[in-house]
Amino acid sequence: MEQLYSEYNRYIYHLCLKLTRNKAEAEDLMQEVWLKVVRYEASIEKVEHEKAWLTTICMNTFRDRYRKNVRRSKHVMNQPEGLDVSILDLIASEEAGAVELLEQQDVSTMIRHKISELDAIYRTTILYFYVHQLSLIEIAETMKVSIGTVKSRLFRGKQRLKDMLIEDARTREYVIA
Repeated sequence: MEQLYSEYNRYIYHLCLKLTRNKAEAEDLMQEVWLKVVRYEASIEKVEHEKAWLTTICMNTFRDRYRKNVRRSKHVMNQPEGLDVSILDLIASEEAGAVELLEQQDVSTMIRHKISELDAIYRTTILYFYVHQLSLIEIAETMKVSIGTVKSRLFRGKQRLKDMLIEDARTREYVIA
């Protein structure tokens, strides 16, 4: 365990810093990553590629933190400009009031409807990535395309979805900050 830490600590810190773009958040994220590594210490012996394993833990921890923050936000309009938000993150939490729950459900329904209007290639790619939580590699294998193609389809699909949401008067207020 000590060898793993000494060998990859700097790498994990720089990855966390790249993801969060904030020194304090990077340090918090890095601490969570190493806590998970300690928790799964018994699994280390079975891991063939330690760096890839640590990277996966780091990325998943970052996504979990991001989703947690998204759920805490009150409206979709508080989300990043790229609308890089999991559809599942728009599902109402138990902590919100009745009015907020209804609004979140309405927004979720509208976004799901707009996703269904996307071209099949973009719709499928977005659903695989954001709803089914498949990795880029898994999507590429499933769709029998390159990872670059998957990235391109995700980018274009999100752009088209954002444009569709902005064009619709009912959803415009949730996209434009």
